[in-house]
Amino acid sequence: VQLQACGGGLVQSGGCLRLSCVASGNIYRINDMAWYRRAPGKERELVATITSGGSTNFADAVKGRFAISRDNTKNTLYLQMNSLRPEDTAVYYCNAAIQPSSNYEYEFWGQGTEVTVSS
Repeated sequence: VQLQACGGGLVQSGGCLRLSCVASGNIYRINDMAWYRRAPGKERELVATITSGGSTNFADAVKGRFAISRDNTKNTLYLQMNSLRPEDTAVYYCNAAIQPSSNYEYEFWGQGTEVTVSS
């Protein structure tokens, strides 16, 4: 199983970006999915989560500006980022709890996609 994230880039403050993360490989079921980020010189932090049923949670820093969604038919996770701020600059990682079979669940990470917001 692999997670492939894309969609990062350079954007001006106030702009928007949409990140995508596609899961591929031997997948029986994808459970909770999430986006994390690591800003330069800081610890990795949770940005948003989404359950298989679509329930979402967001970090206070991004509430009202970011939206997380998923397309279970395409095994794809999204992060719509609006009203971006310089402090959103980070490498963004997707994360998913995936069952390769009905008996086991493992945690997988994408490779990271870099988001830079200029002031």
